[in-house]
Amino acid sequence: MNHDEPYTDEYLQGILSSVKTIAMVGASPDKTKFSYGVLRVLHETGYEMIPINPRPGLDEIRGIKVYPSLASIDRPVDMVGVFRRAEDLPGVAEEAVAIGAKVLWGQIGVTHPDAARIAEEAGMQVVMNRCPKIELFRPFWKPKLHLGI
Repeated sequence: MNHDEPYTDEYLQGILSSVKTIAMVGASPDKTKFSYGVLRVLHETGYEMIPINPRPGLDEIRGIKVYPSLASIDRPVDMVGVFRRAEDLPGVAEEAVAIGAKVLWGQIGVTHPDAARIAEEAGMQVVMNRCPKIELFRPFWKPKLHLGI
């Protein structure tokens, strides 16, 4: 798949309607961080969220147990969402493959061709440079560009 081209609505909605458990690499307890807001909305929408953050002493975010790594998760994961630098994505892709995740999703600004190759060669679906929170609500949001300001 060419990840420089737009994803179809069917592809994105197919992923978001099929996954139930999402591990969020780079989840933050800071309410001002974008990852916190995405975790909150996805959790409130009904996804089982698994925050991943290796910070010592960080045990939970929003009352959800925090894991230090993907390898330390004690249950199956459908999707790995990534809030890390783009250069970290290939390593996260390898970890996602190792735990048997079905989807690798790089947040806005998080894209790397090697990560896509690693994940797709393992049979995973890949999305990069997109936000699942935005995509979740996109079918219901229609811009009214004809309106004046």
